Amino acid sequence: MTARVDGFAFPPRRPAERLGVAVVSELVELVVTGQLGEGEMLPPEGPLSEHFGVSRTVIRESVKRLEEKGLVVVSQGRGTQVARVGSWNMLDPFVLSALIDNDESLGVLDELTVVRGSLEGAMAGTLASRRTTEELTRVEHALAAMREIRHETDSFRQADVVFHFTIMELSRNRLAENICKRLYRRALESSRYHGLKYESAFESTLDEHARVVDAISRQDVAGAERAMRDHIVGSWQRRRFQGPPEEPEPGGAPA
Repeated sequence: MTARVDGFAFPPRRPAERLGVAVVSELVELVVTGQLGEGEMLPPEGPLSEHFGVSRTVIRESVKRLEEKGLVVVSQGRGTQVARVGSWNMLDPFVLSALIDNDESLGVLDELTVVRGSLEGAMAGTLASRRTTEELTRVEHALAAMREIRHETDSFRQADVVFHFTIMELSRNRLAENICKRLYRRALESSRYHGLKYESAFESTLDEHARVVDAISRQDVAGAERAMRDHIVGSWQRRRFQGPPEEPEPGGAPA
């Protein structure tokens, strides 16, 4: 049953062991989905405390967590106001998960893929510019592992992730690596990101990875960057739902 708090309709409460985390999670989702819109004021502590069945201290701490995530602005004497989207910390696990989980249009995954493609492309190019023989061998081994298990979907996906993580780590760009790993891990948790099964998924994925390895081997900076970016963006476009998302078929190979 929907509950009304100070004029705002909250969805039914969900049971949770850690009430503070549950409060934060629900409030994050309400903001991210627009149920609490930009510029809107959150209800006062009292009504929120009563709705969630927690103390005002828990509500106060939960609002503080939202402020740290950039979702709200707390003004003395004015209350708590939902911040504009550009202020949100979209790499925060709560915020990123809520964005992806409620991404009916797939627009967030589209944006995530572009960011991943740009950053991982740059990292592949960096690796190509100064890779050692040992580093090239590591990348080649990661590709060989994918080839060995090309028809075992789950194992192939894991080997695919290892391939990408290997290039990230060898690039020695810690900031880009951290950002890409956060984005990639969260995307992989979404069934929408795995998308539709398409013909020759294993073969096309292996061919595109091989182009990345070849460019790194030849120390072709622009080629490595382009091959990685084209692979990530192209693979997503082949898997992407063109209409409203439905349950994906098993067997798609993520980039």
